[in-house]
Amino acid sequence: MNGNNPYAGAPGVTGAGQASADRELTVDQMDALRRAVAGIVSRTESYLPEGFAVGSELSTGANGPLATVAVHPPVGHPVSAGFSPDADDLDAGLTDEDRNEVARGLAASAAFQVMSAVGDDLTPAAR
Repeated sequence: MNGNNPYAGAPGVTGAGQASADRELTVDQMDALRRAVAGIVSRTESYLPEGFAVGSELSTGANGPLATVAVHPPVGHPVSAGFSPDADDLDAGLTDEDRNEVARGLAASAAFQVMSAVGDDLTPAAR
């Protein structure tokens, strides 16, 4: 049975459940990714009023590092954006335009979730 184990893999190929060595980030690259994600979180918060929770998570998946930024609106479903940058992208740095685009997209999606949850049947609370 040991010779035909489907999880053994070919020689020189990363085994099942093993991290790929060529997708590992250096300490400087990981710091750059943290700063980029923190900037996206900050910009997303600046587009939204109070009551929206914005957070982020950095993890390592089978295909390398994964960065996720999520927004939980006061009503409606949470929205998120995830990306898996490669080392070249991190060395070059994420542009301000890219960061703004992600932040605006998340803020717009979160606002849409609120509008979808509330609908058009609002009764004004004051005159």
